[in-house]
Amino acid sequence: MLLTAILALGLSLGSMLAPSSAQATTTSTSVGKTGLHTAYKALYKQGSSGIGVRRVQARLKERRIYGGRVTGNYGSKTAGAVKIFQRNQHLAVTGKVNQRTLDRLRSMTHTPTDAKLYNLHRNCVTSGRVLCVDKTDRRMRYVRKGHIVRSIDARFGCSNNKSRQGTFKVYRKSRNHVSSIYHTPMPYAMFFSGGQAVHYSSDFAARGYNGCSHGCVNVRNKSSIRWVFDQIRINDRVVVYRS
Repeated sequence: MLLTAILALGLSLGSMLAPSSAQATTTSTSVGKTGLHTAYKALYKQGSSGIGVRRVQARLKERRIYGGRVTGNYGSKTAGAVKIFQRNQHLAVTGKVNQRTLDRLRSMTHTPTDAKLYNLHRNCVTSGRVLCVDKTDRRMRYVRKGHIVRSIDARFGCSNNKSRQGTFKVYRKSRNHVSSIYHTPMPYAMFFSGGQAVHYSSDFAARGYNGCSHGCVNVRNKSSIRWVFDQIRINDRVVVYRS
């Protein structure tokens, strides 16, 4: 009698604790659906922006599928390039980047460098220090050994006195410079081409892009240009270009 009761109790507890086959199937299906949802969910699509989009564009550019500038903005040109990649790789052609598309793209390309991510001119990529000035992005980047250390807003010359483009060298530095022509302050001036220099501009700080310079590269962030001024040495390279 006692043995029979114990066996009966064990069977009862077992049936209570063990999941039914229906429950196990439901749990497995739920996990499967979650995995599929993650794999096919759009990570980047038209309207997306940011560093993730930059990386996708740079990788597509390496594959010679995307021919535009790496901007970090996911527009129709990026969507078109993604479709081509998906079609070539026999993936669902949506023009959106999901995890499967991203994994495939990563497996076929290199990790993008700063030069690829931010359209640096080839002369900006050296073993030394460079002031890399991109008129298209309206940015000045302090680059060291090919890596962007600091990126700063920049403003350029007016249409009748444009900032010269090319590869130059810093030939003079003047911490508290005042223009001998216009008699205006040019703090933290780093001269690279005649009278043209990179320097802090209080006008740029006050009016932004509503104004322009007499040819110099203006910077409005005083603490940043002070820091850059202290890093740069005479004969360091300056590259002014459009990407």
